Amino acid sequence: MITEKELDVLISSVETFRIEKTVSTTNMDKFCEAICAFANDMPNSKLNGYLLIGITDDGKRSGLKVTDELLKKISSIRSDGNILPMPVMSVEVFSFNDGDVLVVEVTPSNLPPVRYRGRTFIRIGPRKDLATREEEELLTERRSYNFPTMDNTPCCQATLEDIDQDLFTKYYLPKAVDAGIVSKNNRSVKEWMISLRLYSKVYDCPTNAALLLFGTDPRRFMPGAYVQYVRWDGMDNASAIMNQRMFQGNLCEMLPQLDAFIDMAIVQKRPIPVSALREEIVCNYPKWALREILMNAIMHRDYNGNAPIKFYQYPDRIEIINHGGLYGKARPENFPTVNDYRNPAVAEGMQILGYVNMLNHGIPEVQRELEENGNGKAVFTIDRITVFEAKLMESGKWRNAVAQNSSADNEPGEKQIGDKSAIKSKIGDKSAINREQVICEYISAHGAVSTRELCSLLNIKSSRMRDILKNLIDKKILVANGANRNRTYSINSLNGSDNSDE
Repeated sequence: MITEKELDVLISSVETFRIEKTVSTTNMDKFCEAICAFANDMPNSKLNGYLLIGITDDGKRSGLKVTDELLKKISSIRSDGNILPMPVMSVEVFSFNDGDVLVVEVTPSNLPPVRYRGRTFIRIGPRKDLATREEEELLTERRSYNFPTMDNTPCCQATLEDIDQDLFTKYYLPKAVDAGIVSKNNRSVKEWMISLRLYSKVYDCPTNAALLLFGTDPRRFMPGAYVQYVRWDGMDNASAIMNQRMFQGNLCEMLPQLDAFIDMAIVQKRPIPVSALREEIVCNYPKWALREILMNAIMHRDYNGNAPIKFYQYPDRIEIINHGGLYGKARPENFPTVNDYRNPAVAEGMQILGYVNMLNHGIPEVQRELEENGNGKAVFTIDRITVFEAKLMESGKWRNAVAQNSSADNEPGEKQIGDKSAIKSKIGDKSAINREQVICEYISAHGAVSTRELCSLLNIKSSRMRDILKNLIDKKILVANGANRNRTYSINSLNGSDNSDE
């Protein structure tokens, strides 16, 4: 804040693009428009603006006596929601023998254009006016220069209370910073987040990336920050829904759940004989390739959009669609050899968590794995401006193995996931069974089931079954419904937020 000597200089000066004088104490619109204009700093002077209340145009004090009510009224302008983004401002009273002066000091915004009730005000010399379309475009370009990416932008509506601080200190920070450095540094959560470029010191708020990585409720600020899984019964979206699930929450919690869901509920494996002494394990989709494409969708999506990432499974394919086409230097003619990052802070966070490597070799490795597994190459739709789509076909080797198994059992057609006879045919060779995967497949196809039914299906004791089910509940893959003898288990449809099936 300015000193009394600096205030005398401002009072004696004429009104300029950074000084406005007024004797009014009731014209709130006038005050808000002036603060909005100073925050926009149209000349790009990077100098603070000053609203001097209690000063006449010719530089004399009006005899104002600043009351607590007036001080509170002016201070409330910052956070009443009419000026967005919220201005950085301070309010102070200077008392003199011939009256008080209420000084509002406004810092130029790094996030222009700043609007008061939807209108952009600027200063043109000593005069305040509405910005023209061209002037708004200049302010928007300045915003892009200050914060080139959405995830690095401070979220002025959020506070440190919107961060899961335990998750940050106990889970994320040890992965991001060497344990020896953490133990020797007695920094606060805010100071650690500032050092990791996840908190704005100027605006005193977390960035969008911090909210996505370990916020308590990212969707409060970015409504589209979730993954929608749907398993369709037919070949298009007009068919019946067999299963659906919403993955939401911060990435520290959501990514492990997606990883487990792919392993337990999507990827299916079975042995096929290669010779009299050797078997080969085939799967419908290679886990790493599917996981890599889904993680890329989360990392590269445009979080300004309100729609989720679509993770759709059909009988013959999986489609993953996310908001935001190719970004920056990545173009249809050079994809996938050239990459760029729409969300560099999110990408860095996912690398720290171990879900991406940022070496630009993911897509070639995905294509190699898919071809080796018999899926053929993934098909990418890259010529759209607003969306990016990846399509993975089910493995031909897998379909052949299923067909051969069906023929051996003298049953026409392919056994469906969750078919009791298909599952029981796996039970014979227990070394080849992932019991958790079998349980998830069966519940996904048949809905809520009891412990007794699952024990009968897998032919194991109830005590062992309870251990398996507890592990799946701890992983947030299943939820328990009811109690005691009436208890059943179903797929966790809302990421652990309630116990009902969708």
